[in-house]
Amino acid sequence: MGFNKFVLVHLVLIPLILGLCKSFEFEGKELESKESLWKLYRKWSIHHNISRTPMERFNRFKVFEENAKHVHKVNQLNKSYKLKLNRFGDMSNSEFGNLYANSNINYYRNLKKTRKAGGGGEGFMYEQVLNLPPSIDWRAMGAVTGVKSQDLGAIGCGCCWAFSAIGAVEGINQIRTKQLVSLSEQELVDCDQMDGGCGGGYMETAFDFIRQNGGITTEANYPYNAKQGYCTSSSSRMNLVTIDGYQNVPPYNEDALMQAVVNQPVSVALEGSGLDFQFYGGGVFNGNCGVVLNHAVVAVGYGPDYWIMKNSWGAGWGEGGYVRMQRGANPPAGLCGIAIDASFPIKY
Repeated sequence: MGFNKFVLVHLVLIPLILGLCKSFEFEGKELESKESLWKLYRKWSIHHNISRTPMERFNRFKVFEENAKHVHKVNQLNKSYKLKLNRFGDMSNSEFGNLYANSNINYYRNLKKTRKAGGGGEGFMYEQVLNLPPSIDWRAMGAVTGVKSQDLGAIGCGCCWAFSAIGAVEGINQIRTKQLVSLSEQELVDCDQMDGGCGGGYMETAFDFIRQNGGITTEANYPYNAKQGYCTSSSSRMNLVTIDGYQNVPPYNEDALMQAVVNQPVSVALEGSGLDFQFYGGGVFNGNCGVVLNHAVVAVGYGPDYWIMKNSWGAGWGEGGYVRMQRGANPPAGLCGIAIDASFPIKY
């Protein structure tokens, strides 16, 4: 596959990704008084184009102050990652979690087991994949669409499960057909009745839907609108991309996850509600987090000691919408539980 070539391209990609979105920078002296903090809040609002009523600004100011001080404090420490005061700056961590890490993955995992829904292949097709390269990045190989946002700047929609599943399907479709096509998360949100739309869902069930539905249509044909609506049957029949099923990565096994990711992008569940994860701005993340699976991303590669995960919170979060997460941390579950529940679509 020419892995050495792609490792080199990956190293070139990192600074490009970091430069996609200009971060909001501030200095410690801006945290020293209420007056300077109010100026900082106004500056932050303008930078991120966030509009609040006077009452909202008054009520959120204390939250913004606490978040700004946390970001500054963490960035003074010798950590492998940095935080930034992104567009979630005046959201409390609980509010953020309710809006952006509320996919209820554990609920739908258990529901799927109860229903015993089909479509998942037995075994693990990449079990014999050995001699893995030190790095791989599917972005460099043209198998990853641009970073998307599950809220479009409006009220959050808890459908990260749909973005994760679609990202994995986009990847395997490009690998098999050499055509990168942006596919419709909205079709899953509206039409997949086994999942809960903006109320949460599960990637495996989404793969089941795509297989049973005869495919999934394009983003252009069925665009995302960040809310759950009626299934547009005329659009959903215009299916473009099909899959033949899916498989699970053996749980609690980051080596197995590597075996899968070296072959295709993989859907991964994790805990994405931590305060440092909320404000992650770059570097190799190894912050505090548990293993309550409440968010979903796409593993699109790995480096010598980290995973490359594509998120669905827009390009202003993290490294242009991506996070590098430490590999080999918190065994066997993996950092934030990333090795507990991963799956990938099959396309022959």
